[in-house]
Amino acid sequence: MADRRTFNVVILGVGFLFIFTAFTTCGNVEQTVVKSLRNVTLGGTGYHSLGIIYGVFSFANLLAPAVVAVIGPRVTMILSGLLYSGYVAVFIIPSTWSFYLTSVLLGVGAALLWTAQGHFLVENSEASTINRNTGMFWALLQCSMLFGNLYIYLDWNGKTEISDSSRKNLFLSLLVASALGTLSFLALRRSRGDEDELLSEEEGQSLLSTRVIYEHRANAAMREAKSEFKTILQLLRTPTILLLSPCMAYSGLELSFYSGVYGTCIGATAQFGDAARGLIGISGIVVGVGEIVGGGLFGLLCTNNRFRRTSVVFLGMVVHFVAVYLIFLNIPDDAPVVFATATRGKPFLTPSVSVALLCSFLLGLGDSCFNTQLYSILGFVYAEHSAPAFAIFKFIQSVFAAVAFFYSGYLLLKWQLLLMVALGFAGTLCFFAVERTQSFSADLQEY
Repeated sequence: MADRRTFNVVILGVGFLFIFTAFTTCGNVEQTVVKSLRNVTLGGTGYHSLGIIYGVFSFANLLAPAVVAVIGPRVTMILSGLLYSGYVAVFIIPSTWSFYLTSVLLGVGAALLWTAQGHFLVENSEASTINRNTGMFWALLQCSMLFGNLYIYLDWNGKTEISDSSRKNLFLSLLVASALGTLSFLALRRSRGDEDELLSEEEGQSLLSTRVIYEHRANAAMREAKSEFKTILQLLRTPTILLLSPCMAYSGLELSFYSGVYGTCIGATAQFGDAARGLIGISGIVVGVGEIVGGGLFGLLCTNNRFRRTSVVFLGMVVHFVAVYLIFLNIPDDAPVVFATATRGKPFLTPSVSVALLCSFLLGLGDSCFNTQLYSILGFVYAEHSAPAFAIFKFIQSVFAAVAFFYSGYLLLKWQLLLMVALGFAGTLCFFAVERTQSFSADLQEY
């Protein structure tokens, strides 16, 4: 039984590795590709597409638990994987209507996929294995930032323009990766809980028809969804969630920046010359390395205690502020603007590839600092209501990521960085306040 559960977790991680190799790479180069297709076959911007995805994703999270409860996590992940594949396929034969339609559908698919993933991971874990299983899944997921971006570097390095053949080859490869990830979910096996439930249903076939059983499941799922929604509304009014909201919001801003905006800025920096396009891929790889290093150090190797969380969040703030300052000095101010094919402005320093890649690593490392500790404190404070608490986290994070993607194509880089610094500082202070409150409560209970 333990081997079966471990097998399921590994297959789950491999499936996400392939799917997010496609999606992460797509998001990293999307705005650059859309710029090359502007006024030809595709209107709009990559920023708007990503903003729609995260906006729909944030609200679809509220309905996803009911869907997963009715059709099961395995089927849900397969259907969601098909929606991811459809979004990637749009760039092979691009058109404006399909670009935005699949953006909406992918927002729904993302909510279903992540809800089903959390349900399936918990279903195949015990108290003694949840940390190990989460660590294995996290490591496999973060490796998705390596392979697709390596392809970008090898194929685009030295190119000033993205040809149709180069674009089609890239997205065909990403489509194959996404399809393989979706098909891998077919290999997932039933857990013991599912088998017991199925056996009890088979034994009860003489009393209830299959239709009645599924209607009972659907009704139970709707009751559960209503209960979860009420709990979410109750938690939204708690002081802890209110104080953590700025930190959650900051995680959304920096998510949009490192996953879509910064790669575009590097690719648009004229001072990098012919190497600029290829550097988008290398930047994505280095961000992934920072995520993996941070996840390993702060998610697996460190023991949980109330002092470590504040230290790690403070480190994340310092790391991000260093990255923001270096980006301000190293990247032209008009780099993220959607209507600029190449930058005209000059930064304070001569743009350096080494500094740009160092900032990529720092962005990934700082992101892992904030996310691991947000998960840790939410799991600690809301151990009995973890699903609604994490749903609130994803909701706030996704809303601010969507907002950031919508303004990223129009605000100059310095204003985007200033917003990140202000919200990051406020979020860190609020996190400290929550941690101090929890420490005081724990000491009081012990006394």
